[in-house]
Amino acid sequence: RLFKDKFGNDAELPEEFVTAFKLTPDAHLDMQAALQRHTDSSISKTINCPENISFDAFKDIYRSAYEKGLKGCTAYRPNPVTGAVLSSSETPANVETQEEPSPSISDALPMVKAERTGDVVYLAHPLERDEVLSGRTHKLKWPESDHAIYVTINDIIQDSRQRPFEIFINSKNLEHYAWTVALTRMISAVFRRGGDVSFVVEELKAVFDPRGGHWLKGRYVPSLLAAIGEVIEQHMIEIGFIKSEGQSRTEISESLSANRPSERRYCPKCNSKALIFQEGCYGCRNCGYSKCS
Repeated sequence: RLFKDKFGNDAELPEEFVTAFKLTPDAHLDMQAALQRHTDSSISKTINCPENISFDAFKDIYRSAYEKGLKGCTAYRPNPVTGAVLSSSETPANVETQEEPSPSISDALPMVKAERTGDVVYLAHPLERDEVLSGRTHKLKWPESDHAIYVTINDIIQDSRQRPFEIFINSKNLEHYAWTVALTRMISAVFRRGGDVSFVVEELKAVFDPRGGHWLKGRYVPSLLAAIGEVIEQHMIEIGFIKSEGQSRTEISESLSANRPSERRYCPKCNSKALIFQEGCYGCRNCGYSKCS
């Protein structure tokens, strides 16, 4: 704006004026490295990569960021799955447009239709829902909840393959109402996009409750969300959507037993590891918090 005010709107911009697309990944890193010296807190910036960047070149971004001593590094490559964070009326010089998604993407998402507008890819047309769907309801009993949690997963048949389409999580315990509704809607939205949605299982199973998890059927489960993730995983295995890893329940139990946490947990009020189960209720020996009061 200052340049145009001084030299006029029709003045040709010098080479210092560049867009994010025209910057090389190293230039992005150099800019962050220069600014990081004047930043006390964490810092990161988005490195906009061309769609046709090779894997080795993408890997080198993180190697270079490490060598420059950067605190954080975020790289983004436009693709047909997640679209793009930037759009332009003109095709950038270092971004090649593709009429069709790459084979790896189209194989993973054979049922998703994509609409390309300029350099931005929008996912559209989720899977259609039949009026009647078959499914299963799984009963989950979590020790901290007085009422069981019921996880219902409905499936559809597509390309001769059974796949999860939607999920419903219900319980009489109103304490869980808000987040179970949110989880139901988000997971169902992911399922309806099609493709390989097994990553939902891994994301849920990786959630750890700072207060500690529980032992269910001889296995340590780190959180209620992780338990729901295991229910979804078991359902996917039963309908043939994913394959079992082949590890027996005994092997899982033995590997977790070696790292079994102590009986004390973290208090949700004072965050001290003084929460114990006594007289049928969890209470904190540090601040007096009681889950039953």
